Amino acid sequence: MASEEYQLSTFTNGKSEITLTLFNQFINEFAKVGSVEVVPLKSMIAMDNGHRRIAWITQLGKNFVHVVFPFKQEYADNLCFQKIAQVPGQQQYNHHLRLFNLNDINEEVRGFMRLAYQEENAL
Repeated sequence: MASEEYQLSTFTNGKSEITLTLFNQFINEFAKVGSVEVVPLKSMIAMDNGHRRIAWITQLGKNFVHVVFPFKQEYADNLCFQKIAQVPGQQQYNHHLRLFNLNDINEEVRGFMRLAYQEENAL
């Protein structure tokens, strides 16, 4: 556990209305999948399901939210991820999602949210 406590406001202060709306909608959609905790870290915001970190919000931009889902395998057949990269030396594939509008949180993204939440995909 980190020796410092980080605040969510560090990431959200001064952000645009669209960015905050996207951020809140993403969290609300994840909460529909199951119980999640939003954990502010030093350089990003983690989504935790009580057992492990299931996604990271790595950037709250001017008009977007950037999310990374870690999976044990690559899910190349999709329309939502802008990049998929294997972590060197590990069986972890980071799937990068950039949300620009509320419609980007579609059924395909919700499916990956459910997949990330499931224990058998734990890293």
